[in-house]
Amino acid sequence: MQRALKRRNGEGGDSTTPPGFPVPGSPALDAVASMIMSARQDYLNALPIAAAIVVDMNRVPVVVARNAQFEMLDGVSMSLFEGSDPRPLVERESLRSDIRAFLATDEPATQFDWHDGGGVGGRHFIVRMARLTTSADQERRCILSLVDRTAEIENERSLRAEMLHDSLTGLPNRVAFNEAVEQAMEADVGQGRFAVLAIDLTRFSRINESMGSIAGDELIITVARRIVKALRAGDMLARTGGDEFGILFRLGDGGVKDALTAARRLQATMATPFRLTDLEIQVDCAIGCALATDLVGDAEDLIRNAQFALKRAKQSGDIEIYRQGEVSAARRRLSLETELRRAIENAELELAFQPLIDLSTGRVSSFEALARWDHPERGPISPIEFIPVAEECGLIVPLGRWALDAAIASLAEWDRRAGYNTGTHVSVNVSAIQLVRDDVIGAVTSALERGGIAGDRLTLELTESAIIGDPERATRALLGLKDLKATIAMDDFGTGYSSLAYLQKLPIDCLKIDRSFVTDMITDPDSEAIVRAVLSLAKALGMCTTAEGIETPELAQRLATLGCTWGQGYYFARPLRSNAAYAYWRERNT
Repeated sequence: MQRALKRRNGEGGDSTTPPGFPVPGSPALDAVASMIMSARQDYLNALPIAAAIVVDMNRVPVVVARNAQFEMLDGVSMSLFEGSDPRPLVERESLRSDIRAFLATDEPATQFDWHDGGGVGGRHFIVRMARLTTSADQERRCILSLVDRTAEIENERSLRAEMLHDSLTGLPNRVAFNEAVEQAMEADVGQGRFAVLAIDLTRFSRINESMGSIAGDELIITVARRIVKALRAGDMLARTGGDEFGILFRLGDGGVKDALTAARRLQATMATPFRLTDLEIQVDCAIGCALATDLVGDAEDLIRNAQFALKRAKQSGDIEIYRQGEVSAARRRLSLETELRRAIENAELELAFQPLIDLSTGRVSSFEALARWDHPERGPISPIEFIPVAEECGLIVPLGRWALDAAIASLAEWDRRAGYNTGTHVSVNVSAIQLVRDDVIGAVTSALERGGIAGDRLTLELTESAIIGDPERATRALLGLKDLKATIAMDDFGTGYSSLAYLQKLPIDCLKIDRSFVTDMITDPDSEAIVRAVLSLAKALGMCTTAEGIETPELAQRLATLGCTWGQGYYFARPLRSNAAYAYWRERNT
């Protein structure tokens, strides 16, 4: 009883210790604490990542337990919390502040990236903190884990460097070039103080074919080095394709003049022959330029504008600057391609027939079949616009086959309406692309068989480019067409690069004199001299002639006097639909 009273009065023991619990400082309590610490350490050791338990002691984060992975962080754990780092880093101080701030809040968990150190030797971690239950002494504590991402980050950097650089030249590639242009746009903010130059090496494919890809690679490397030497500090050169380069060029007060000056300097740099093994090779380049002031969009738009200018430069041989409206024109051509394909499939095109008049008798000798497209929404679309689109995308083959079938079918219909063989001829144009890609002989044979028309009533008109582009193939095709009894006419004669040898060797029956000579021959002695020369040449070779673009009776009379066989033009008639063409034939020939 006395002993119990002493305990009640605070004598002879710890009044704060509940009955049955170990007395502080006793061996039993030390044993319990040891068991807790051991369990905590076992838990940390079981984690596969660097982890520690951190306690907030008077606003100072203190590590009270850590695993082996945490110890292996090259002193990070020591410098973080015990101040042993002789050169404290800002990042580490920042991390201490982040841990201190987390312990001061009631957030259950947080995660963020942390960079320890700078430069190449820096290390990257994912820092995770999760709150632990507050202890009996009200200490705030958390479990801290550090996931080392240094290898991952370095691999990403290495892969990105590879992704942004050309492996052959070491220059930035197209992706890096796009990013650089985008950054320049953001810094420029519409001032137009820079331009993009697109460069293409001409004849490079021929060098690759004749000397091999290794020589081609050597040439690309040499060209890149030479261009770099011609640039100023701050300009950026990138290899954007096989034999294409892009330059991000800073403009001075001269604006477009600065860009043209730089482009001419580059052309002059390329003028010196390149030496490959024991050969000296001349490599020219085409250059297109787009100014930042032309841009209405993003970096890709500006680079595309330079590509449009480059395309024209390849054709003209001059340095070309992007022209406003080229993008709209390209989009229209693409739209026309889609709609033209649909129009051919749905038989939405028609043929118009322009008569060819025998200048000695005034009778209709033949009709030239001309494709016409009356778009349901856009209205009539000129052949000058849709024929080049068809040639560019390959639709010229089905378009040409359709024109053959429709023209021969019209001849058969006219014979049926007349009740006899009218003897009228029809001329159909054959594109140079069609001559290369299609079986023209097979197409003509099939069309004649379907229409029941003899081959001697068909004239096929080819341009000089169709013959000169591939003389051997053209010769085989023309000989096969002659076997079908078809007539062969050379269209637009005198405007290309005709060879008299071709006229002598190829089975050509007729020369069509281009309207550019015919229209001015009354007022221009030189044009008349050319027409006379063509008529004399045709007569010497046993060919007939057709004059295009006759628009006055004086022209018709003059050509008849000079001995031209046939004439066509608005003086006689504009292109007519099938029924009107048949009526015109009946009016003049019966």
